[in-house]
Amino acid sequence: MMKRNLMTTHICSSQTAFYHELQQRFLALLQEHSLLGEQVSLSAKMLSPEEAIGIPKRKDFPILSGKDIMVQAECAGCLGQAFTDAPAVFHGTLEEICALDLIHSSHNRGIFIASLNAVMKHLGLVECTVHCKNDTPELCADDALHYIRSHYGNPKIALIGYQPALLEHLSAAFRLRAVDLNPEHIGQTRHEILIEDGNSDAVQQELCSWADLILCTGSTVCNGTIINYLPLRSKILFYGTSLAGAAKLMDLPRLCFADRYQ
Repeated sequence: MMKRNLMTTHICSSQTAFYHELQQRFLALLQEHSLLGEQVSLSAKMLSPEEAIGIPKRKDFPILSGKDIMVQAECAGCLGQAFTDAPAVFHGTLEEICALDLIHSSHNRGIFIASLNAVMKHLGLVECTVHCKNDTPELCADDALHYIRSHYGNPKIALIGYQPALLEHLSAAFRLRAVDLNPEHIGQTRHEILIEDGNSDAVQQELCSWADLILCTGSTVCNGTIINYLPLRSKILFYGTSLAGAAKLMDLPRLCFADRYQ
């Protein structure tokens, strides 16, 4: 019990430090570009599945089942999106967004991350802040396969987060294991790969130890579990649109090809 309490305390401390640093770096960026004082307004809205991802032939994307929600923020005509399980609607200033409590509220994290992505896109500091639609996730997955092959050779891959296009394409080319947090996916076999329990510390630790490359969904920055993977930076690669701004500010490796297909 004591060991578990110490682990929980460490995770909470790491989470606080990560989000505090992320907020401070974003605040400094806004001050540098005089955006905070201009009271730039952002609005965040929840997107329907069709707005978020179009109408793909594949029907097993989590957002199509309603389990994940995409929130979208706009800044000076530029869009930023984030996947979250705690959607919220917000309209306010960048100063207010920088003051949100990111530690105790998943709703606030979704708003902050989507807004961060929109601002970073507006400033020209990041790309791929809007999810690809219709059947282009299949093209993105194929791009990811070739990128991994050229940069990592033939690694054993741990896929953190159920992303069906990535799972199908990568499992055909590499040894791969996958975990997810959704009980409806856990224990299911998809494309001959068993979806393991991402809620289990033991499973996560064994899987990450086994893998040569950890391919982790950027939406972990919204649900707070990103801090579990930061110590594994030497072999981790985040994917997707959600982490666009945070990856740039926190120097985290990210893979996304969404802008090729907009």
